[in-house]
Formats: sequence, structure tokens, C-alpha cells
Amino acid sequence: MSLQERIYQHFTDSIQTKHDALEQLAEPIELAAQTIVQSLLNNGKVLTCGNGGSAGDAQHFSSEMLNRYERERPSLPAIALSTDTSTITSIANDYSYNEIFSKQIRALGQAGDILLTYTTSGNSGNVLEAIKAAHDRDMTIIVVTGKDGGEIALQNLLNEGDIELRVPSNSTARIQEVHLVITHCLCDLIDVQLFG
Repeated sequence: MSLQERIYQHFTDSIQTKHDALEQLAEPIELAAQTIVQSLLNNGKVLTCGNGGSAGDAQHFSSEMLNRYERERPSLPAIALSTDTSTITSIANDYSYNEIFSKQIRALGQAGDILLTYTTSGNSGNVLEAIKAAHDRDMTIIVVTGKDGGEIALQNLLNEGDIELRVPSNSTARIQEVHLVITHCLCDLIDVQLFG
């Protein structure tokens, strides 16, 4: 396969994965956006987290909320839990890397807030602990996953009212590409509902 053929294959696979995801995720993405809007209208906020590229997705969502997406509007409350390196490294050093998000959630999360977490595999220990801590704080969970949902699905960690947006793919690259589209859908739907 030539290099250009590989490029065409990447684009073709990405398009197919997005098409498959659209068929499965349109309704739950709408529900997730409505859930976030209801939290914001009730003076809630969104806490986001993830690891690696998923940390980038979490930070991307938070920045679109705090600054703006595609229209001028007031800032919306969101905190990316992966950005404070002093906090993350002290928790990882003094306790465990699995607690870097959960300890922050226990301090910052309030009943009615949203935890929006990204994990391509559903297996990240610190995300599993984040979900448990958010439930302890009576928060609603929106988890953006892929593959088979991993330990989140296996351990049945989500409660009624929580939402999983699982991309139907086993390719980390394809999953991450769809996670970006999901993020942009959420931002757009939030803006439309709140600001017309």
C-alpha cells in the first residue's frame, strides 16, 4: 500500500466510524447536552477529566465552555481536572495516580454537577475512581468511551440517569476522532438551548 493509499484509508475509516457512531449516538448525545444544560440552569458546573489524548478532549470541552464555542455568549462553568500539575503530581506522589481526579471531585463537586469524562478504553483506573467519587457527591456522569466500554461497562459503574456515549470502534485513533465530533456537538447543542 502506498503512502497516499494509507491516507485515503485513514479518511475512509474515519468517515465510516463517524457514520456508524451517528446511527447509534445521535439520541444519547442530545440527552447528554440536555442534561448538561439542566445542570447549568440549576447553577451546576461541569468537571471534566481524561488521560493523554482524552485529557486533551476534556480540556477542549472546558475551554469551549469557559471562553466560547462559535458564538459570543457569557462564559459557562467548567473545570478540567487534568490541568493543575501541582495538584495532580502531589496526589499521585502522596496517594495514588488512581486518585488524581477523585480527590479533586470530592473537593470541587457538588450535587447536581456533571462529571464529563473521556476514556477510549473505559479501563482507566483514575476515571473509574472519578465516577465513584462523583456518585458520592450526587453528580451525574457523562462518559465518552469506545471499544466495549471496558471496566466501566463490566463493573456496571453507571447509575440510572448517567449517560455513556460509546463509539462503535476498536481503533483508538478512530474513537478519538469521533470524541472530538461529540465534543463539538455537545458545545453546539448547549449553546443553542441556552442562547437560541
